Amino acid sequence: MSSSFKLAVQANQKVFINGAVIRVDRKVGIEFLNNVTFLLGSHVLQPEDVTTPLRQLYFVVQSMLIDPANRPNIMQLYRGMSSAMLGAYQDPQIQHGLKIADSEVMSERDYDALRSLKGLFHLEAETYAGTFSSLGLLAADQANETVANSMASRKG
Repeated sequence: MSSSFKLAVQANQKVFINGAVIRVDRKVGIEFLNNVTFLLGSHVLQPEDVTTPLRQLYFVVQSMLIDPANRPNIMQLYRGMSSAMLGAYQDPQIQHGLKIADSEVMSERDYDALRSLKGLFHLEAETYAGTFSSLGLLAADQANETVANSMASRKG
């Protein structure tokens, strides 16, 4: 028997639940009685904030949570990026964190992977400050387009 999970949502806050975007007009409590994939809007990284490779990877994992039906397509993008980053980053702490996040994604523990990746943001900023300013970051655009196309195909 599975236990329930209660979530408090503030007024005007967005919640992504199984791919649907919900905004509540007042403070509410939501009780999930079964397994559900959700992400609070305050934890969602916006495309304009995707300014480094680790933030790109976070965005891609986040896209898997926001659009679980499109996970296989997004996973292909994730695998290529994750592999490239493991080879590119020289910092042992970042490499270790990437391996942990990768294991979590492969085990479909995407929330844990987001937490692991977010924990690496400060290391990336300290170690590689200024390195990414001229880098053309495309993953956010690719993931965003993949999610947008999937959502559009569901509507029509």
